[in-house]
Amino acid sequence: MPQTRPPSHEWVTKQVKHWLETIVVGLNLCPFAKRELVKDRIRFFVSAATNEEMLVCDLEAELERLDRDPSIETTLIIHPQVLEDFFDYQQFLIWADQVLKRMGFRGVFQIASFHPDYQFLNSVEHAPGNYTNRSPYPMLHLLREDSLANAIANYPDTDKIPERNIARLESLEPEELRALFFTARQHSEAPSDN
Repeated sequence: MPQTRPPSHEWVTKQVKHWLETIVVGLNLCPFAKRELVKDRIRFFVSAATNEEMLVCDLEAELERLDRDPSIETTLIIHPQVLEDFFDYQQFLIWADQVLKRMGFRGVFQIASFHPDYQFLNSVEHAPGNYTNRSPYPMLHLLREDSLANAIANYPDTDKIPERNIARLESLEPEELRALFFTARQHSEAPSDN
């Protein structure tokens, strides 16, 4: 049986940018994302990792890069070939937190989680709230804690963002919601093998 080639890094990046523009910014799920997107301060890193150990190496390298490069506000580590299973992804987040601690970056950086099959505890699979953390590919979102604290201090009612997001997503018909996220994943043609 022939192996399927993974999508190109360029194609994956294009899909994630489309998701960020149309869903995260377009639906205003994160009121802080638009500024960084417009300023081109989001690093999109597509990992070639095919196992968790390789992904840890990429995580370490991207944390170090973020630490030494102030022109990068936030990094999305997109890993399309590893942790496709949501349970495995959740388990990896524990390991990722240990990496933050070991590298001395707890309190400096934070890792937010996005996954195509994201499901909050005690929610049903297609609950609208799950879509706030659903993305075209599994991703680790590296955030600067001081920037996050500053944004929260200057934005009213940040504690209400999750409930506003859920209400916004619940206002969409279930088919419309799934189609919107499916389109974000499938909006461009797959790269040819030529």
